[in-house]
Amino acid sequence: MTRPRLTSQTVPRVLAAALVACFAAPGLAMDAKPAMSAFLESEVLPWTGSEVLIAAIEAHNAETAQLTGSEIAALDAAWQSELGAAERPTIAPVIDNAAATFLRERVSAAGGAITEIFVMDARGLNVAASALTSDYWQGDEAKFTETFGKGPEAVHFGEVEFDESSQTYQGQISVTLVDPESGEAIGAMTVGVNAEYLM
Repeated sequence: MTRPRLTSQTVPRVLAAALVACFAAPGLAMDAKPAMSAFLESEVLPWTGSEVLIAAIEAHNAETAQLTGSEIAALDAAWQSELGAAERPTIAPVIDNAAATFLRERVSAAGGAITEIFVMDARGLNVAASALTSDYWQGDEAKFTETFGKGPEAVHFGEVEFDESSQTYQGQISVTLVDPESGEAIGAMTVGVNAEYLM
């Protein structure tokens, strides 16, 4: 029987799949939450109160506070229709702003440990993203409902799984973002962490 040939492209996927199996296999499962919590404390929390992020969220909150549910749904549909399109009037303001540049710098500085970062406003709409996300509105997902929905200091650890946006196996760490002066919740942030860095 001929064995499939592993190439430089397939090896990372095989390794990642093996890691996920280790996390998921009954009896052999490794709880990723302690590693994710440690990563959050050392690599993420130190910059969550950055002025550029807080300013971007507060400005976005002022713009979206009065949106209706149907308007939010329309924006989300517009975002999804623009994925892969040449003209992206809904997407461009989210990935081409100072906060998005700051997030890409954090991804680069992490040396492969972070796969993506995106920040949401008080309605669950994307404010800034290091790269494209599949949705514009995250308001119905645990990354938002379990953080902003629970108030300051709330944290949500997602399962290690394959992420279509970043094309990697990752665990998502989501946190509530607060105004440093008032201590009030103003939005949320999700950080995708490469599964290899959670071992």
